[in-house]
Amino acid sequence: QVQLVESGGGSVQAGGSLRLSCEASNLKYSYAGHCMLWFRQAPGEERELVARITGIHKTTYADSVKGRFTISRNNSTSTAYLDMNDLKPEDTGMYYCAADPLCAPSLRSWGQGTQVTVSS
Repeated sequence: QVQLVESGGGSVQAGGSLRLSCEASNLKYSYAGHCMLWFRQAPGEERELVARITGIHKTTYADSVKGRFTISRNNSTSTAYLDMNDLKPEDTGMYYCAADPLCAPSLRSWGQGTQVTVSS
């Protein structure tokens, strides 16, 4: 199972920025063969997909973060990133990195999560 370690969470004021990182290890397939995803979960709410990137850097985003968040990856260091700008209080939550080997959701691995708190 892929091991994922997130970092970069913290507390910021509205309008601020954060960069989340997710380093993968224990890979059965090449890192480029994984789709990487960022989810978030606010207290009392369901986990939602924020952004996804394929091995060839094709990206998709939730409507709520388009134009503010950017997902990227470095295949040589097995690391994915989520750059978050113009943060809003509604962006507050636990952010989870996920890896889909061969872009198969049924094979998904999860990180432990990193907390993001945005104050108004």
